[in-house]
Amino acid sequence: MSAFNEEKVLSVHHWNDSLFSFTTTRDQSLRFKTGQFVMIGLQVEGKPLMRAYSVVSAHYSDHLEFYSIKVQNGPLTSRLQHLQVGDTLLVSRKPTGSLIMDNLKPGKNLYLLSTGTGLAPFMSVIRDPEFYEAFDKIVLTHGVRWKSELGYFEHITEDMPEDENFGELVREKLIYYPTVTREDFDQQGRLTDLIESGEMFKDIGLPPFDPANDRIMICGSPSMLKDLVDILEARGFVEGTSHAPGDYVIERAFVEK
Repeated sequence: MSAFNEEKVLSVHHWNDSLFSFTTTRDQSLRFKTGQFVMIGLQVEGKPLMRAYSVVSAHYSDHLEFYSIKVQNGPLTSRLQHLQVGDTLLVSRKPTGSLIMDNLKPGKNLYLLSTGTGLAPFMSVIRDPEFYEAFDKIVLTHGVRWKSELGYFEHITEDMPEDENFGELVREKLIYYPTVTREDFDQQGRLTDLIESGEMFKDIGLPPFDPANDRIMICGSPSMLKDLVDILEARGFVEGTSHAPGDYVIERAFVEK
């Protein structure tokens, strides 16, 4: 049996010159936990060219969705950005990843800290009723350079609160905190600076990070991961693993290509 399923592209959406998302069919045999990633790719010169991508869609959806940057000379993304409806995409049969609830101890608030396409796994999280049942508040942050890079902004602010299945949970428990660094916006500045200064907590009306109450998932650039881990560990947070659930988890698998 092949390590990959062949899926058909159902839709492609270009957010701007550097970001796009796409949906595909989903093989009935594929099961994944909210927050996990799969390897996806294309046949190139007779060989599969694969990269790790978090699943944007909910674990219960009948399709798969992915969110990607465009890199003009990237081995895979230079090709992926030209996907058309009906094209074939390879999707690995074995999901994996650290950004799952099993790796966190129970807590009061869940923070989803993301930059760029690191938003992807958290789109799956905020569509999962199990997470709303487990936490009093879910805070989704998304740090980008330009407003046009705030993928899913309207979906989060307009569509999700009206969703017939979990809209009430979203209105009651989800706090969305997008930040922009290079143009005027309601929240401006690097995520790490807004956390360290306390401005983020003032804006959202919650106390600063406390390992007694807060659980944190992080997905973004390597430099952002390092900075946030330093901030958390200075405050006494302990990283969780599949062997020992902790206060925070990060995804180490991604290198943007």
